[in-house]
Order: sequence, then structure tokens, then C-alpha cells
Amino acid sequence: MTTPQPLIAFLFPGQGSQAVGMGKDLAEKYPVARQTFEEADTALGYKLSQLCFEGPEEQLRMTEITQPAILTASVAAWRVLNEKGITPSFVAGHSLGEYSAHVAAGTITFADAVRTVRNRGKYMQEAVPVGVGAMAAILGMDLGKVTAVCSDASQGEVCEPANINSPEQIVISGHASAVERAAKMADERGAKRAKLLPVSAPFHCSLMKPAQDQLAKDLLAISFQTPDVPVVCNVDAAALQDADRSRDALLRQVTGPVKWEQSMRLLLSKGIQTLVEVGPGKVLCGLMRQIERSKTCLNVGDEASLLKTLDHVGKV
Repeated sequence: MTTPQPLIAFLFPGQGSQAVGMGKDLAEKYPVARQTFEEADTALGYKLSQLCFEGPEEQLRMTEITQPAILTASVAAWRVLNEKGITPSFVAGHSLGEYSAHVAAGTITFADAVRTVRNRGKYMQEAVPVGVGAMAAILGMDLGKVTAVCSDASQGEVCEPANINSPEQIVISGHASAVERAAKMADERGAKRAKLLPVSAPFHCSLMKPAQDQLAKDLLAISFQTPDVPVVCNVDAAALQDADRSRDALLRQVTGPVKWEQSMRLLLSKGIQTLVEVGPGKVLCGLMRQIERSKTCLNVGDEASLLKTLDHVGKV
């Protein structure tokens, strides 16, 4: 009797995981990874590969470059895993990473995704003048209390939970003055820590409505297929296998919160044993440790981490 394969989920990182040099090692060693960066350069009309491999860092941090850069590094790593025969039962991505997840699921083409997220980054950056919005991480306070803090601090302005990352970490977003009031209030009401984040715009809150309206046209213009594997969407923390619902979830995600903790709990309820963070950094593995320590979370960002993951999955 054959034993069933343990269930694997691929997780794709979002903005904040970028680093100069990302994807370079895989591109040098695996033709399919190198080809992915070449495809991105062609789709965008500039050398994204060079910015990923060599920087400069301040350019790589610009939202409209960061988003296609992380997507490309993630898809390159996924394609290498795919060539090695490692396939997931589910995929999920944090914010921008949901686009990488849809590329992996076959919902959208890589070229369409890379152009769409470049525009998404641009629209998000332009939606709110610099300095008007802010985001803050509230550590060690539950969602109910964070929601109450946002409500009490808003005073007619926008202040909303934006990323429900783990039981330990919730990020809030909105008008700078309201977010500052909320951070101070969270401190006073027993949060372990509340700190303003060095971000260029207040993502995942209603201030992003202008970006959402612009992105709607782009998402309608590209073709969506039925995903090959279920994609857990941020905004509903639900597993989707439907083209139209996938498009709608990506659109609502711009102003809606990233329900990451709920998404991970959904995966665990489906029997997922091993999670693989595919792309730069280990942010999602760090969050997984705060959500459920008993599960294995591996990452694939370069050859060393790839070999370690292949070894583990092979042994399992």
C-alpha cells in the first residue's frame, strides 16, 4: 500500500521581503530561474533583473519596482521547485504575494502578473500623498482590542486593521495622525509594543480606494483561468478555485485587510503538514512560528535553501 504524500502548501512573500541580490544565486545556477528574470525584463521594458541582483537598494525599495521584483524572484524560485517535481496542494501569498500564488496556480500568466503588479505599486503609491498616511505594527494585542483602538483613535479619520499577521502582530493603516494616536493608545492599553513602520503609503485600508478603482481596469483586461490548485485569498481567508472570484479577491484586497493568520489556520485545518516560503526572505516562516510552532516551515530563496527543502521533502 502506498502512503499518501504529506500535504504541502507554498507561501509567497509580499512587500518588505526584498533584498539586493535576491534571485541571483538561482538565476546563475538554474536556466528556468534566469529565463524568468529575462521574461520580466522583456515584459517591463527595463532591466528589473539588474535591480534585483545589484540594486541600488533605494531603487529596489520604490513600490512600483519592489512589487514586480519580489514577484519575479518568487516565480523564479517556484519554477525551480516545479522542475524538481515539488508541487503544492494549496498556495497562498501575502498581499502582493497573492499574485505570485496565482501564477503558480496557473490562474494568470507571469507576464500579465508582472505588468499588473508594477501598475498596482504605482497606483498605491499615487493614491495618497507622501506623509498623509502611515502604518504601525501593534505587537501582543488581540484583534478585538486592536479594532477598538482603531475605532477610538480615528476621530473622523481612517484607521483600520490592515494585516492580521499572527496572534502576536497586527498592522494598522490609515491617516498618519490617526495611526499615531492609535499606536499611543495601544501602548496605554497593554500592547507589548506599538511602532510606526517605514512604509511609503497606507496599504490595505480605505484610503487606497483610488488605487483599487484604477487596478480594476487592469484586472479586467487580463485573462483569468481556473486555478489548478486552490489559492487561499487574503481578503476572505478562503480557498478559491474559480477565475472570477480570484480576480474579485485581488481587487478587494487593495482596500481590505490581509487575513494572514486566518488563512494559515485554514491551511492547517486542511491537513497541511509542510509549508514552503517560496521567494526572498523568511518573513512568512517567522509568522508561522507565531501561529503554529508544530508545523515545518521551510524556505527557498537560493540554492542552499532549495537543497535543504528538497532534502526535507524527499525524506518526509
